[in-house]
Amino acid sequence: MAGRVQGKKALVTGAAQGLGAAQAAMLAREGAKVLLADINAEGAAEQAEKINAELGAGTAFSVKLDVTQEDQWVEAVQVAADKLGGLSVLVNNAGVGVRGNIETCTLEDWHRGFAINVDSVFLGCQKALPLLKDNQPGSIINISSIAGLIASDTMPGYNASKAAVWMLSKSVALYCAKMGWDIRCNSVHPTFVDTPILDGIVANTGKPKDLIMGKLARQIPLGRVGEPNDIANGVLYLASDESRFMTGAELKLDGGISAM
Repeated sequence: MAGRVQGKKALVTGAAQGLGAAQAAMLAREGAKVLLADINAEGAAEQAEKINAELGAGTAFSVKLDVTQEDQWVEAVQVAADKLGGLSVLVNNAGVGVRGNIETCTLEDWHRGFAINVDSVFLGCQKALPLLKDNQPGSIINISSIAGLIASDTMPGYNASKAAVWMLSKSVALYCAKMGWDIRCNSVHPTFVDTPILDGIVANTGKPKDLIMGKLARQIPLGRVGEPNDIANGVLYLASDESRFMTGAELKLDGGISAM
């Protein structure tokens, strides 16, 4: 089915690579205008250029955005208003891993993880709501993680920050519904996905990528690590009007891990 988000106007954070780049490209292919936001301005611009080369000029735009900074969010939302003509879809995708177990995780890393993983979602929802209210039906899609639902003894900072995204999404959903706005808010919970972030994790082990990827795949009932488009497909559904009756929910894209 082509054009599933025809006419939508979407802002995607963390769009210079990995999941964000895949989400922006898929939304554009299905008819949306997209604004790719990232602290890596050059990378976001390159991804936007790729989309425009494929789909035509004026499909994609880019903006530099440090998602932890309130003033930059205000500027990014204004760019969405100017370049896209408004905003009907917000994808809070930007995020980082948080190193260390409860004994080794530093307070600095803990704060950095919450700033990028949680503060960014709070700011994005808050600053985008005025435009979303003017472009209903609207959809807020917050990328959490299966680690926000299932704990590990090795990553308390990541577990806690992604769990915060999960619960924040529910609160925003209930608020929008109570206000009578046709604006949905849902969270997405991927498992291991083959992205540059996972490459960094593999590199830190000092072991061959095939070995580590195989180990990760064996933890997943479906027997493979996810691909970026596996997650982008879920984002596309939540951005489209097909999900008009879904809000305050969590979409698990975890290959069956949470079923065990």
